Amino acid sequence: MKVRFGYNSFFEYIYSQNEKQMTNPIIGRNKEIALLKGLANSSKSEFVAVYGRRRVGKTFLIRRAFEQGFAFQVTGLANASLEQQLLNFHVALEKIGANPSDKPAENWLYAFLRLSNHLEKLAGNKKVIFIDELPWFDTKGSGFVQALEHFWNSWASARSDIILITCGSAASWMINKLLNNHGGLHNRVTKRLKINPFTLHECEAFLRARNSSLERYQIIQLYMALGGIPFYWDEVEPNQSAAQNIEQLCFSENGPLRTEFNNLFSSLFSHSERHIAVVRAIANKAMGLTREEIIAISGLPNGGTMSTLLQELEESGFIRRYVPFGKKTRNSLYQLVDFYTLFYLRFLEGLVEIEENHWINGLDNPQFRAWSGYAFEQVCLYHVAQIKKALGISGVQTSTSVWRGSSGGSGAQIDLLIDRRDQVINLCEMKYSVNEYSIDKKYAEELRNKVGVFKAETGTKKSVFLTMVTTFGLKQNQHSLGLVQNELRMEVLFEG
Repeated sequence: MKVRFGYNSFFEYIYSQNEKQMTNPIIGRNKEIALLKGLANSSKSEFVAVYGRRRVGKTFLIRRAFEQGFAFQVTGLANASLEQQLLNFHVALEKIGANPSDKPAENWLYAFLRLSNHLEKLAGNKKVIFIDELPWFDTKGSGFVQALEHFWNSWASARSDIILITCGSAASWMINKLLNNHGGLHNRVTKRLKINPFTLHECEAFLRARNSSLERYQIIQLYMALGGIPFYWDEVEPNQSAAQNIEQLCFSENGPLRTEFNNLFSSLFSHSERHIAVVRAIANKAMGLTREEIIAISGLPNGGTMSTLLQELEESGFIRRYVPFGKKTRNSLYQLVDFYTLFYLRFLEGLVEIEENHWINGLDNPQFRAWSGYAFEQVCLYHVAQIKKALGISGVQTSTSVWRGSSGGSGAQIDLLIDRRDQVINLCEMKYSVNEYSIDKKYAEELRNKVGVFKAETGTKKSVFLTMVTTFGLKQNQHSLGLVQNELRMEVLFEG
């Protein structure tokens, strides 16, 4: 039996939620807003694909950039049938003046024909169409992609007044069926806009807009667990400490992030169990794994499927691919860089019963210290532009990488190396500490060994500057004098 929704119940609720007045100030996103607003000056029709990790704020950004000035907008329904999606589209047309006596279109070709007929009647310059959660419309055998192709190729692209904004969190669909389409939509997307997580600067501005007085050390603690995902930061209580917030969000019975992991991957990827297998494999090694190591650990087959999995995870911001210093592209490593995923796999996965104050009571145990040191390194890696600015080399051509010594027993490893065009290499050591960081005799010898092994194995003729990035600075003593050329504190990571 076919199901009909009542217009005055489900759909009216959906659209009231979509169109309710948004009063929260938009934080950051200046380049993205400039790109979207600049479309109004284009001399041709524009087809824009906006994508990014779930909860990163794509829809909010688009609505605020255009201030709800859409000629047409519609949001796909999750796990809905073709009939339900067509009814959804029909209700959206009714809201902009389509004939209410018409029945929903029987197929997507006719639905898009109705849209184009309506838009042709509108006066004015640019007409902005916003289709949110685009992948959800593409139900099995629906013909949605073919109809979208026809709408753009036969009508919209022939005009100069259409701005088609498409958005979706399902990365595999957006990448494979839209951005890398080999059919009628091949090279039809005129602008692609990946929405990245907030930086520390943007997270701090977000908290200040909510009257939070959390100090930067605590903001970094939150960032190490949540990353820069606006939706997660919106759940942060301004009058609680970082530890209290992490406890409430991740470890309380109804904490919104306690069960976010599986929902996150299933909403982004088809057959998400394969993506999770890759992420779990990479999470076992801080420096990252080669493609061959990932295959061996995950048990997944080699070939095009693995290439697609890695591309989708990289485009969605879960992993990064980099070439270690002095190596070839074939030696690329894949590293887990999504903060929440790392936090979940370290602390939440497998927990059944959680005692009260679980997180707060474990703040000084070895597991926390190991995680916090690695997570702080990742925070620094995500803010390399800020580190370069603090070093005064923003305008200098550089490349950043990782290096590991190959000499037996040396143990030399550098997690951030900045190779500069001005004949200098910064070897960065990143240390998370609750107080000033003190270099003792043993660590000083380790640092000298790293620098020495690096120079010997790479044969570099460049000057090598040892650079310390710490939370509260470096305590000057006999072991640090003459050893460290650059000292940076956490404040530099908050630069805009």
